Amino acid sequence: MCDHPRHQHPVLCPHCDLLVALPPLTPGQKGCCPRCRNTLQSYWPDPKRQPVGFAISALVMQGLANLFPFVNMEVSGLRRQITLPQIPLVMVSDHFSSLAGVFLLCVQAIPALCMILIIVLCMNVPLPFRLKAFLAKLLFSLRSWGMAEIFLVGVLVSFVKLMAYGQIGIGNSFISFCFFCLLQLRALRCVDPRWLWNVIMPFTSPVKRFQPGQGGLAQGLRACSCCTLILPADTVACPRCHTREGARRGNSLQWTLALLLTSIMLYIPANLRPIMITDGLGNRLNSTIMAGVILLWEDGSIPVALVIFIASIMVPSLKMIALGWLCWDAAGSRERKAADSERMHLLYEVVEFVGRWSMIDVFVIAVLSGLVRMGRLMSISPGIGVLLFAAVVILTMIAAKTFDPRLLWDRAVQNTLKESTVDGK
Repeated sequence: MCDHPRHQHPVLCPHCDLLVALPPLTPGQKGCCPRCRNTLQSYWPDPKRQPVGFAISALVMQGLANLFPFVNMEVSGLRRQITLPQIPLVMVSDHFSSLAGVFLLCVQAIPALCMILIIVLCMNVPLPFRLKAFLAKLLFSLRSWGMAEIFLVGVLVSFVKLMAYGQIGIGNSFISFCFFCLLQLRALRCVDPRWLWNVIMPFTSPVKRFQPGQGGLAQGLRACSCCTLILPADTVACPRCHTREGARRGNSLQWTLALLLTSIMLYIPANLRPIMITDGLGNRLNSTIMAGVILLWEDGSIPVALVIFIASIMVPSLKMIALGWLCWDAAGSRERKAADSERMHLLYEVVEFVGRWSMIDVFVIAVLSGLVRMGRLMSISPGIGVLLFAAVVILTMIAAKTFDPRLLWDRAVQNTLKESTVDGK
């Protein structure tokens, strides 16, 4: 078992490519990049047992959350209650199997799989190294796709909508699901990638000479995006985790722009087509995203209307504009300074953080369509617009991940080197 490193060691920032010599950390401390403020390493007390304990507790809470009624609703003497497993079944019955798949993956399967992977890897279960490396790659690739906490916020938003129709109550599973959300977030936060890879396979960097405070590419170095091992820039395959890649993500801007254009093309019909269809007493109402915001505003639910407007209208629109701006800036030829890179990097971090929260509206529709099934009195079902909108959110999330933020700093570093050369002459 390899303990958390206690000696000073070099780390290449994956966001700005700065080589940082981290000092010894004490429990509860974290090491950040002095240039872009990205967290490079965290030193958690008892890094083995703490995430395992939170992960096991989260799995127990998730199991309980799927056994009992989740929420219930009563309208004109008619009462209906649903469990979490019933929500995707309703979507399948409405011929929205793909939307049910998104719910099962993002809310149930991926968070549970991440907890299982944390237990297996942190406990150092005896497995072939190749399998352990694959599981570690899977864990750090999937952790941003778990959206249990976003679904919980969507449930709370749907409560406000449902209060206009009848009485809303929560079941025993609702409390368990709240604990599950908190515990799985804590478990993921307690896992430090560098510590975990040293547990899986301790490995010494083949590079012996480092220059802290300078960019990695300027020194002919790169860091493995998977296990963070520092390698020569021309080394294609990482000797520890066998990940094959270059010093920069291949065709990063092309992939980001292609995904961005696809999401823009889908975003237009997603706002024009209905996301929710309400049948009540023989009347059929098709609601678009903006129509739902206006209806909530007119009903007096102004805070909820603002939440939906920001998450479903402002955030996707601004995110697509920001991604286009980042690609234009990274591919531009104008001279830039470190301050310009800092501002663009801050924009990138905001884009990466807020993107998945646009799924709130998708989960609101999932809860409403699963709960409001009162026969001829009232029924809510998803529309084609919600499927298109979910595709937009997923595509923009992938676009943000294909973008290489180190490109924002490369030209600033080159200009600094040129200025230093001129001053030296």
